[in-house]
Amino acid sequence: MELINTTDAAGHILCHDMTEIIPGKSKTTRFRKGQIITPEDIPVLLDMGKEQLYVWEKQPGMLHEEEGAEKLCSLCKGTLIRAAPVREGKIELFAEQPGLLKIDTGKLTALNSIDGLAVITLRGNRGVTEGEKIAAVKIIPLLIEEEKLDLAAQIASGGIHSLLKTIEVPGWGKIINIIPYKRKKAALIITGNELYKKRISDTGSEVLRKKIEAFPAECVEKLILPDDPAQISAAILGMIEKGIDIVVCAGGMSVDPDDRTAEAIINTGVRLVSRGLPFLPGTMLLLSYYEKDGLSVPVIGAPACVFHEHTTALDILLPRLMADDPVSREEIAQLGEGGLS
Repeated sequence: MELINTTDAAGHILCHDMTEIIPGKSKTTRFRKGQIITPEDIPVLLDMGKEQLYVWEKQPGMLHEEEGAEKLCSLCKGTLIRAAPVREGKIELFAEQPGLLKIDTGKLTALNSIDGLAVITLRGNRGVTEGEKIAAVKIIPLLIEEEKLDLAAQIASGGIHSLLKTIEVPGWGKIINIIPYKRKKAALIITGNELYKKRISDTGSEVLRKKIEAFPAECVEKLILPDDPAQISAAILGMIEKGIDIVVCAGGMSVDPDDRTAEAIINTGVRLVSRGLPFLPGTMLLLSYYEKDGLSVPVIGAPACVFHEHTTALDILLPRLMADDPVSREEIAQLGEGGLS
């Protein structure tokens, strides 16, 4: 610390709280530890009777927490994200619109390995709503070595391998991004002899429709078909020929001999990503893409749990499919951690 005249304090960092007392009205903390004194603050301090102040002695190569937080935020904040004003070395980040939250996990881990820096986020690959808080960046000490922010900049610019470097997003390269959802035309193919023969009523398709139309998507086609692989395959291909962007086949996904939906999907010539995945409920879900002539249409085989469970494997994957974010087999395998809903 050093003691300086208040008239010379502009730009210096206050190293203790200061209380303002207005007799008969209030007693409040007018200035806080770590606050940078501005020229406008000087008359207020003099009115409070503070003609001298203890401030942090300026040292070359050191940054105040607020300046460090601003630099750290600029390295992390990507597309469609709003930053709140810095406060006590912390900046909170909020989604500007609904979309898919993407986190460069490798870079995030590397940043948080630097002593004094903290970048805290929601788990990535999930949908977020407009205005939702998605992250916070924080400089932990009051003063931080500038070289640590230089190291962070190297990491953010690709100093380490990025798990997401192949995804093309405007402004990509930041650690935290939101990918906007695309408008989709969806088709539902509900399978089951009991439904086709009207032994039971179709109550599940309405639940499934609501899940899909929670995104900027519209279910424009719906079919109820028997457990006949040829009919189901033909229906899938017919939907794609009509320009459908995503096909969800629901039912007929168990290991029972009558359940033929998975077989029917595979018979269309799709690229199979995963038949079954480590998430409960919904381990029997099938994810594939029909790829031809530049098309890449997700074709999903959803087990019956999607009709009656709030959060299933389908609900976990839908935000990514609605943002045209390709899902790999490796990422499917990673769902096991945290996959118990």
